Amino acid sequence: MEWMKPIASTEIPAGDEWLYEVKYDGFRCKLVWSVTNKITLISKNNHDITKNFPEVIQWCENNYKYFKNKLPLELDGELVILNHRYQANFAQIQNRGRLQNSDRIKKSANLRPATFMVFDLTELKGKKLHQSNLSLRKKYLYQLMQELTENEMIRCVESFTSISNVNEIVYAAKAEGIVAKKKKSTYQKGKQHNDWFKIKNWRLIHGILTAYNPSNGYFTVSVLKNNQPIHIGKCKHGLAKDTSQTVQRLFQDQGDFLDGIYYLPPAITSTIHTLDLYDHELREPEFKQITADIPYTECTLEKLQLDLAQLPHSIEVSNTDKYLWPNNYTKKDLLIYIREISTWMLPFLRQKALTIIRCPDGITEESFFQKNLPDYAPDYLSSTSSQENYIVCNHLKSIVWLANHGSIEYHIPFQRIGHVTPVEIAFDLDPPDREHFNLAVHAANLLKQILDELELVSFVKTSGNKGLQVYIPIREGSMTYDETFLFTEAIAKTLEKSYPNDFTTERMKKNRNNRLYIDYVQHGKDKTLIAPYSPRMTKEGTVSTPLYWNEVVEDLDPTFFTIGNVVNRVHEIGCPFANYHDMHEQQDMKKMLRLVRG
Repeated sequence: MEWMKPIASTEIPAGDEWLYEVKYDGFRCKLVWSVTNKITLISKNNHDITKNFPEVIQWCENNYKYFKNKLPLELDGELVILNHRYQANFAQIQNRGRLQNSDRIKKSANLRPATFMVFDLTELKGKKLHQSNLSLRKKYLYQLMQELTENEMIRCVESFTSISNVNEIVYAAKAEGIVAKKKKSTYQKGKQHNDWFKIKNWRLIHGILTAYNPSNGYFTVSVLKNNQPIHIGKCKHGLAKDTSQTVQRLFQDQGDFLDGIYYLPPAITSTIHTLDLYDHELREPEFKQITADIPYTECTLEKLQLDLAQLPHSIEVSNTDKYLWPNNYTKKDLLIYIREISTWMLPFLRQKALTIIRCPDGITEESFFQKNLPDYAPDYLSSTSSQENYIVCNHLKSIVWLANHGSIEYHIPFQRIGHVTPVEIAFDLDPPDREHFNLAVHAANLLKQILDELELVSFVKTSGNKGLQVYIPIREGSMTYDETFLFTEAIAKTLEKSYPNDFTTERMKKNRNNRLYIDYVQHGKDKTLIAPYSPRMTKEGTVSTPLYWNEVVEDLDPTFFTIGNVVNRVHEIGCPFANYHDMHEQQDMKKMLRLVRG
């Protein structure tokens, strides 16, 4: 099977003759679909990997009628497990590729289904398209897939004509890189061309060279943890020949020789390009240079973590070792969490007037609410309205800037700036304390039953403190706040009446008698709730964490979700709010509106 392969480059070719794609981190793959309905997935190494991805095959079989008159068909793309629209999960796809047991494969496919990101069409209705130019192949591909708008299993890779646009997306998403392609390129074998180029989204890190293996030419790269070197990978390529030989001689002349390897104490530092860490090892490392001007004491694990996070260059972070959650999490941990979670968190903040709680010296010291933009804030945090002085967080650099200034909690209203109607309805389920969290679980599940009967799609998250919050996304302008008040009041009163010993709508705490407070009044114009994925001012460093409904069970513990594990959680099981924003338009509101309007 012929594969056209992109050529590695450090520069992005510019000009009207080029288009650009996000490079996804997965398995290069072709989907071959015969006229007899045989569907095969072939890897770049020409291995049949069909059995490892039954969900893709099942989707194709379910849509056979649609594709029947378009066969035989050959699609070229990347088989991935998506974290989000532009970022693939390298560890997850590697694991799927290694599985052999069919039951484990099926279980993994149900938990985190793969997506085939298609970027080329090389055969359609049995006609080979290799000699057709890329623009025409793309046109045929989009026409082929355009009617399958709700499809999550096979998607077309988005094309861009602006370098700045694709750069911004790749950087914000921490995607693998960019592929530049000539619009007029034919589909050629291998790399004997100048038409496709790949440009990696490198992280630049600092490491200490602590060992050299003369049998393979690799140097061991380390960083300091508690002043002791720890191994983070091996690197060989990238140095000029004379520089590499000089460093090799240094190890051979001054190092300790043990079991075929030369060792030196921390001294030699370097800067290295890498994609990330995988299994605690650098991925695709490549030397940039040996850095005699950087003392080895600066090559720390903390510095490595910040460098891998790719914080915006325009923001000069400071005091990263300061504990914001005493004996638990530092400002470095907050910055890295906010940067890593930003892709999932920012869509809830955009075009909303933000209220933040700042704790510059940590949660046990003085804190304060802030609604208005401080004079020293950059322009990109300001509202589009010249009449208002809102804090608006639309971009990665906005939220990182706020975190760098000690912003821990992020509270948002239910309407966008300049609008007077909500885009969502929310119920705040507030038990008297964490010991009564089971009441929130009970109330949330009862609430879901009611909303299901009204054919409403609902979402649930922890408050990050002691309760749960249930959300219903709605179309902007579809309901007034007066109407949503009638709805939330009716639901709350129904639950209160049905379970008077467990739930209450009494606003005065002293009169609640250890019952859960169903706060429906908080859903109102300009009132706020904690944003999804926002950290909280709790000693554990908890996060207001989106949940799957099947997680809302008796042994659910809100303290489990912290800034130390929520990013890994999203990578491992996906985001429970992934389709939240789609539901604004897709929500079936007929029964709810009949209930409110009579």
